[in-house]
Amino acid sequence: MKKEIHPDYHAITVKMLDGSTYETRSTYGKQGETLVLDIDPSVHPAWTGGSTRLLDTGGRVSKFKKKYEGLGF
Repeated sequence: MKKEIHPDYHAITVKMLDGSTYETRSTYGKQGETLVLDIDPSVHPAWTGGSTRLLDTGGRVSKFKKKYEGLGF
């Protein structure tokens, strides 16, 4: 690697929303800092495959379904 063009790669602590922590290496912050997550991959539906709810405001979903009901979706 070329000298002085790459960021410092060091150990940090990552704190999950449930309070658990783990140590990893990153370019975030400085050596020994703690990164507190806003979105926790252990509980967020994007990572866990959780179900999503579709909010039908103003009947838009039902209007769409009625319009295209004969197409076999």
